[in-house]
Amino acid sequence: MSSLTPLDALIARFQEQTPIRASSLIVTLYGDAIEPHGGTVWLGSLIRLLEPMGINERLIRTSIFRLTKEDWLTAEKVGRRSYYSLTAVGRRRFDQALKRVYSSNLPAWDGSWCMVLLTQLSAAQRKSVREELEWQGFGALSPTLLACPRSDRADVNAALGDLGVLEDTIVFATRPEPEATSAALRTQVKETWNIEALSAHYSEFIQLFRPLWQALRERAELDPEECFLARMLLIHEYRKLLLRDPQLPDELLPADWEGRAARQLCRNIYRLIYAQAEKWLGVTMETADGPLPDAGESFYRRFGGLRDT
Repeated sequence: MSSLTPLDALIARFQEQTPIRASSLIVTLYGDAIEPHGGTVWLGSLIRLLEPMGINERLIRTSIFRLTKEDWLTAEKVGRRSYYSLTAVGRRRFDQALKRVYSSNLPAWDGSWCMVLLTQLSAAQRKSVREELEWQGFGALSPTLLACPRSDRADVNAALGDLGVLEDTIVFATRPEPEATSAALRTQVKETWNIEALSAHYSEFIQLFRPLWQALRERAELDPEECFLARMLLIHEYRKLLLRDPQLPDELLPADWEGRAARQLCRNIYRLIYAQAEKWLGVTMETADGPLPDAGESFYRRFGGLRDT
């Protein structure tokens, strides 16, 4: 039990999942906390970090094995110890999420769309492409046509290349249209991306984490381990939301879009607790070379800048 009641409630909520999503939490841990410090950590450190979450050693080892088989992680043996890092594929997957999670503001939209036509693919290939490009914010306008108002062509091509369908998929962009926000388009967006359901998920996130924000602000001194656990759960839940969120331009979203308030809340909590969480990581995580390396400069650019806050 921690000294923060809202944190205990969040941990209990995680433990009540059936089954416990240990693998997903480990991916969050790597992307948020381990990658900034070199990307590799001893398995024993992972076990110690995740123990307060109610995840036992056996489940952690099973999850690590599964993530290795699924090409998220790769292992290096040094003596009797195993050290794990994200694979290139795993890093690319999380990097796409990182752009969304830690960005300060989304760039202005010029009214253009990226379109992916799947008519030359088999049904199984279409399914794989849809699932992969949903990570990048694409929605299905029809069974064979995907669309996204914000996309990185290099990321799209990389995903299609990994699936072996780059040469059989047609990718094109529409011309910028400054006035591309008609009522018909807004209705199409609402239907394609299920905006109302996503807004409800953001509302739930705010209800879950606002009590934590209030409790943390009242503390004269923050506990490093509690800050680490709070940070991990915060980014874990927010990352899951952003995997569903196509990051549509403001012009296509409702005026009272809950995603804006959720982002501000996440940013506020992270900036408040990150430094103490880093202290806990420093005394808990271990690499093959010994102490944990300092975080890279890119870490401190998260959420528009972490230092001097």
